[in-house]
Amino acid sequence: MVTVSEIQTEAQFEEVAPKKPWSQVALELCRKQPLGVFGLAIVFVMIIAAILAELVSPNDPLQEHFDAMLAAPSAEYLLGTDEFGRDILTRLIYGSRTALLVGFVCAIVGATGGLVLGVASAYFGGLFDLILQRILDVFMAFPLIILALAVVATLGPGIENVMIAIILPFVPQCARVVRSNALAIREIPYVDAARALGFSDARIILRHMVPNVMAPYLIMLTTFLGQAILLEASLSFLGLGVQDPTPAWGLMLSNASEFFEGAPWVAVYPGVAISLSVFGFNLFGDSVRDVLDPKMRSR
Repeated sequence: MVTVSEIQTEAQFEEVAPKKPWSQVALELCRKQPLGVFGLAIVFVMIIAAILAELVSPNDPLQEHFDAMLAAPSAEYLLGTDEFGRDILTRLIYGSRTALLVGFVCAIVGATGGLVLGVASAYFGGLFDLILQRILDVFMAFPLIILALAVVATLGPGIENVMIAIILPFVPQCARVVRSNALAIREIPYVDAARALGFSDARIILRHMVPNVMAPYLIMLTTFLGQAILLEASLSFLGLGVQDPTPAWGLMLSNASEFFEGAPWVAVYPGVAISLSVFGFNLFGDSVRDVLDPKMRSR
């Protein structure tokens, strides 16, 4: 015989909470994290510009107009031209592809590599943890830009080598943060219970440890996005990154150093693009941290 309590329990399970409309969710997000939404809007515009570069750019990024070298901003060239007569606006739009490619690839690979090493180091411990941490200490002993410069100087310029140079410093940073969280999770009773039930190490790591360190992983991932764009621009500015004629913001800034007095727009607009993109990713990353970090969320 079915009791009243059982019917009530079944009814509770069958109840489905009404979903909020997207407009209400967006308004709540704008109210709680206005700076994060602003940063996300900047990132969204960059992504759209990179995807639709062929449609939204007014000219060919590699086409040279020798009759309009260092032309000031006008109706024909909205942001002016560089020393070869190439349209700056077009090169900025295409340069967003380089920035986003380097940013997302380096951030995802670097953060994921740090996630794997950090969780493995915390879970297995012992001699493996000791040796791995000393190796990571060697990489972290060097400043970020110095280590990237050393790698690029060894491997040579090029976008692939730039990515390697940026990924290498990211891995130990994320591994340290993830390891500190994974050490606490390793001591939780349900991990001991999983071991007692005979679960494999791979299952315990993937089912119990990795999901519980996703918050610091996502925070580091969003932080690395802005850092990667800034590092790529710095290496290209020094001539060790992307090479001409590929559109890249740091390279455009480097080529403009000789013409800044007579044609300041050649340097100003690439600098604004770099600053705005890093600013947008940092705002978005801070908001992700505020949402995922329990300490920040309690405030």
